[in-house]
Amino acid sequence: MTVLHEPVETVAKPPRPAARRRGRRRTPRERAMVILGVALLLGYAVVAIAPMIVMVIDSLRPNRAVLSDPLGLPTSLDFSSYTKAWTDASFATYMGNSALVTISAVALDVCVALPAAYVLGRYQFRGSGVLIAYFLSGLMLPIRLGILPIFYLLGNFGMIDSRVGLVLVYAASGIPFSVFIMSAFFRGLPRELEEAARIDGAGEFRTFARVMVPLVKPAIATVVVFRFVPLWNDFFFPLVLLRSTDKYTLPVGLTQFFGEFQTNWSALFAGLVITTAPIVILFLVATKQIVAGLTAGMGK
Repeated sequence: MTVLHEPVETVAKPPRPAARRRGRRRTPRERAMVILGVALLLGYAVVAIAPMIVMVIDSLRPNRAVLSDPLGLPTSLDFSSYTKAWTDASFATYMGNSALVTISAVALDVCVALPAAYVLGRYQFRGSGVLIAYFLSGLMLPIRLGILPIFYLLGNFGMIDSRVGLVLVYAASGIPFSVFIMSAFFRGLPRELEEAARIDGAGEFRTFARVMVPLVKPAIATVVVFRFVPLWNDFFFPLVLLRSTDKYTLPVGLTQFFGEFQTNWSALFAGLVITTAPIVILFLVATKQIVAGLTAGMGK
């Protein structure tokens, strides 16, 4: 028995756009734009990296050589400036103070901002818009404008020349930014996750801690890095709120190298290298999470 097959109509696929064909040559205008873009990026990289290279090179040269030829190359590697900065200038103490203050402030900032961001990002209630606007207003006003009220407030609580007071100021100054970033991430998570967790018997706190928080790790990493860097480099608040030399952070401790009549530039550059190293390490460790946090939702 023969089986007759009906002819199948073949639908011709539309031709691919010219821009998507393989091997398409760029127009002269496109080539010029690519070259210009690469040149701008290379120029920016040189401008950004050149000072760091000079800083590292001059930290390995004696102070006399730095004064005579600031842009010269070292004839031999001299690490005495690092020893001088770490021991004679008490950089070990300043490093410990900076690490304690910055890590404590960032941790307190994240711990306070996470539940607030979760509530504002996942729930709609009367007054939620006012609360969001209140947090956003904290991004518009520089905290340094309130230095006098902050100074008097800490003075009334006996927290002038206290690292605890500095931690509280730093943590409070970063909460609006942290809530703004993390609430946007919480808002983008699907509702089905919460419903599935509640069906499995999870309560509100368990849903928040076990289901939601792990999904916003890129946002947490972004907040940590973007809060860690300015706090680590901050010079203003430690200078105003601290009095004891043994409580100084690294940026204020760097001023010990500036004398009235002479500056030890080699030791100063060594101190700058020591100060910059933790930030570079942090960026290298958290790069993947930072990129994921900054590009989340762009492919949707």
